[in-house]
Amino acid sequence: MSTRRKGTSLWRRLRFFVVGNIRAHVKWLAPGLHVKRWLVLLVFGVTFVSLGIAYLMTHYYRTQPFPEEVYFVTLQFIDRAFRGAVFLLLGGAISAFALVQLARSLVSPFVSRDRAIVDRIREHRHLSRGPRIVAIGGGHGLSTLLRGLKQHTQNLTAVVTVTDDGGSSGRLRRDLGVLPPGDIRMCLVALADAEPLMTRLFQYRFERGDGLEGHSFGNLFLAAMNEITGNFERAVRESSRVLAVRGQILPSTLEDIDIGAEYCDGEIVVGESQLPLLRKAIRRLFLRPADPPAYPEAIKAILEADLIVIGPGSLYTSILPNLLVQGISDAVRKSMAMRIYICNVATQRGETDDYGVFEHIQAIEGHCGPGLFDHVLVNNNSETTGCIGIESSPVRLNRKHRNPQYHLIEADVIDVGHPHFHDGAKLAEVLVTVYASGGQLPSWPRTPLAPV
Repeated sequence: MSTRRKGTSLWRRLRFFVVGNIRAHVKWLAPGLHVKRWLVLLVFGVTFVSLGIAYLMTHYYRTQPFPEEVYFVTLQFIDRAFRGAVFLLLGGAISAFALVQLARSLVSPFVSRDRAIVDRIREHRHLSRGPRIVAIGGGHGLSTLLRGLKQHTQNLTAVVTVTDDGGSSGRLRRDLGVLPPGDIRMCLVALADAEPLMTRLFQYRFERGDGLEGHSFGNLFLAAMNEITGNFERAVRESSRVLAVRGQILPSTLEDIDIGAEYCDGEIVVGESQLPLLRKAIRRLFLRPADPPAYPEAIKAILEADLIVIGPGSLYTSILPNLLVQGISDAVRKSMAMRIYICNVATQRGETDDYGVFEHIQAIEGHCGPGLFDHVLVNNNSETTGCIGIESSPVRLNRKHRNPQYHLIEADVIDVGHPHFHDGAKLAEVLVTVYASGGQLPSWPRTPLAPV
């Protein structure tokens, strides 16, 4: 009885091993991997080489006398048809084994062991066919959006603001003259396909140490890379390679600029970190120096995009600083892409207190003029927005102020665990669905909008 069970268990293990390996290697024949065509070409090549060898062997067999030992080794005592089948099967098995081992040897150093090579290739092919998306913004809003979008396409470009003057970024900017790396660092981590430990390393912030306290490792890395490569854009490009970033991250301008605000009472303040402190209504935002040149690569990406996404993020310190760069807003206006503005789910203290959806839109139009986007995406999960808290309030939609110029898209895009912010996965799914449907949101589950 035990012998039978042992034999049955061995047979099951053997069957599981064989079936598992067959299934794993059959994946290579799936459509879209661009593998079958080269396998077929390889078969033709091997066949022609084999025919050449066969012709040469036939020639020498017929013209040269051989001792009996040679005839025995070449199996000439067996029928010719059966001999051909033996060589064909043996050669095929050896070739298949050699190809699998060769592929493993060549590719294994470049992939992690937790995922099969074929799965990575399939994912790469799928993402490479995704739409070309440009996301414009900064801060946590942009990084959240990118983290969701990278699951749908690798043709991503983040156009990031460079006006941060506070914290670690501000210190490096003043001490080294480098563009503020903080927002770019967060985008690098969001789009990274590197090991989790590497992304944690880039986000690590020193809590002690003379001169180090408050700095994040990623900011220091970008500053050091800037010194090594000689310019900031190359520093970002090389850092993207280190983290295996899906897409590209571009500053809106390479100029050393600051943002300033004129408040409704006439007071003027300069510096991104100073804007929210006064907690007064902002009348006008401006750049200093005025009219900085846009980064050419950012303009090129915008003009070639299939989908342009503005936001989410701080209205006056993340979104408008990009759009106030004249070349960026002009490129967005001229682009033939679908253009969507993502309105924040919550107001921001000191910037957008008591703002609704259309106050956000009016602020953008007042600074940049109309025509920057055609669609406005707003959150409609009113159950979660009630948990936002005292410091900010839900961004409400007043239907009396509906502007027929914009197509309103309503969807549940809020992060239930952090109701101040969007959920990156939800947001990306809605955007890709809207793009695929030509600007509509078909059959999307909705909840009632919060009352005004």
